[in-house]
Amino acid sequence: MIKMIDFYMLCKCSGPRLKSCMLSCVPVLSWLPRYSFRENTMGDLISGISVGIMHLPQGMAYALLAGVPPVFGLFSSFYPILIYFIFGTSKHISVGTYAVMSVMIGGVTERLAPNLNFMIWDNATNQTVLDIVNRDAERVKVAAAVTFLSGLFQVLLGLVQFGFVVTYLSEPLVRGYTTGAAIHVIVSQLKYTFGISPDRHSGPFSLIFTVIEVCNLLPKTNVGTLVVSLVTIVSLIVVKELNTYLGKKLPVPIPVELLGIIIATVISWQVNLHGKYGVEVVGEIPSGLQPPVLPEASIFGQVIGDAFALSVVGYGIAISLGRIFALKYGYKVDSNQELIALGLSNSIGGIFQCFAISCSMSRSMVQESTGGKTQVAGALSAMVILIITMWIGSLFEELPKAVLAAIIYVNLHGMMKQFMDIPTLWRSNKVDMLVWLATLILTVLFNPDMAQHPSYRHTHSHPQPLTLVSQVKEIPGIVIFRSSATLYFANAEMYQDALADKVRSNVSQQQHYLLGIHVLSCQEVEPDQLNKDVEKDGAVSTLPHAIILDLSPVNFLDTVGVKTLRGIQRDYSVIGVEVVLCGCQTAIIENLENCGFFSDGVTKACIFSSIHDAVLYCNPHKCTVAVRNKLQALINITDH
Repeated sequence: MIKMIDFYMLCKCSGPRLKSCMLSCVPVLSWLPRYSFRENTMGDLISGISVGIMHLPQGMAYALLAGVPPVFGLFSSFYPILIYFIFGTSKHISVGTYAVMSVMIGGVTERLAPNLNFMIWDNATNQTVLDIVNRDAERVKVAAAVTFLSGLFQVLLGLVQFGFVVTYLSEPLVRGYTTGAAIHVIVSQLKYTFGISPDRHSGPFSLIFTVIEVCNLLPKTNVGTLVVSLVTIVSLIVVKELNTYLGKKLPVPIPVELLGIIIATVISWQVNLHGKYGVEVVGEIPSGLQPPVLPEASIFGQVIGDAFALSVVGYGIAISLGRIFALKYGYKVDSNQELIALGLSNSIGGIFQCFAISCSMSRSMVQESTGGKTQVAGALSAMVILIITMWIGSLFEELPKAVLAAIIYVNLHGMMKQFMDIPTLWRSNKVDMLVWLATLILTVLFNPDMAQHPSYRHTHSHPQPLTLVSQVKEIPGIVIFRSSATLYFANAEMYQDALADKVRSNVSQQQHYLLGIHVLSCQEVEPDQLNKDVEKDGAVSTLPHAIILDLSPVNFLDTVGVKTLRGIQRDYSVIGVEVVLCGCQTAIIENLENCGFFSDGVTKACIFSSIHDAVLYCNPHKCTVAVRNKLQALINITDH
């Protein structure tokens, strides 16, 4: 209940304690005063502009998925980003609109505000027509309400330390789920690609029913719309491949999506695609920002289940991506603070008529690759969207919706590549492969929000606490670490944190180090300082030169567990700390082999039968060269 305690302390404490509470609850107060303009400004500026340019086409495209006018996608790319800048802890993720979240919102808006409810009689044509203005207004209210409620759920879950739930989201489960959700997204955009109007289907097997109806409507395809779609898809793919090929030669990636919507808008305006060929366009985009409006409480009861699903899915996606970058760059992402940050972004965003956000892999990769180093890059991208919304947005009213659908298709290619997980998992871990397939099938057959509930991979017990091996005598320079439980997806992060604590305890309490990515501290030091002895108060503090992981209690490793060990071995080796394993059962060694743990740089030479053998190998003071050579020879024999 740390966050609840912090909030309580804000009300009662004063002085240094108040400052500590404020820094914990509002992270920007901690890192922004220490912001290095000389080191970070240029990278954050270029990154912010690059990501802001991406927000424009993606925000408008994902608004179509959410069933609301495109301008609300721009709002959703502005307000939530500013809130996350203040409360978020990840330096590299790009929050904003996201395809999976948008398609879930679209399911809610179309269910509660279907077209049939807005059919009116047109006296001029003597037939019923769709009242698009009132329909869109109602859908915006629904989207804002479910977003506001999902944000409240996230804030409450963060206050009660619900961040642990991510430990039950194994990597195969997450990747299978996002692949299935991507299929739903693709199917939902077929109507814009072919220029047809299929009926809305909901509930189980809705995707299958939609595909069948789309096939039946193919003879009514609008040829102009189809041509626009195909040309846009091919052009985007070609330029993106060019981006990849010239990646190291270009200072920033070619803004292919921005160029695409500009060119398409100009052609549509000059040729009059809407008037001559019936190509559906974006339509009116009002300039300026919307005033805050409290969501209608009467809608909450109808969307409470959808809101909870959105809160969990959005958090799971954001924290998974955030931890990837934290792992790479050596800082810590607070899972519970991330829940609160996302919750405030959604709840406040809902008041400004935004729809639910998470983070995007494509934008995050661009933010990182263009030099973004802090949350300032995200804030600058929001400023780009503000300028567009205030003065430029109306220029894109003639943009064909088929172009936005094409942008969505091309951006999903990374998720579709996840199908290659199947042969990989078949070779490494068949249980994980079954989890991946089961999650995919459930997500495809049911809606993403419906599949969210039964697709968690539960265990019969909670992740067990991790304890360290008892030692009669500490050996200087060597850390011996042992877990009291097996190593798998549910406690992989706990394993890393416990190891970091153990390594930290071997250096002087007066000194703080950043060891690669695992020994996490509030102060960063230069790499050349890491291997120096530090004398203070007469005590000498040295970094360990070796870590021994005792895996004798471990009887099973899944793919996440193997990746955890591989990451530990790789990251500590960067700072000159050797990591070896001991006590591995035969099945564990097979798991390591099947999951690709061993490579040219990591051989079976790092595995020992006992702690004693590993200590002899790692202790240069006790182990002679001859003994080390004999141990190495025995390792080489077993390796072959």
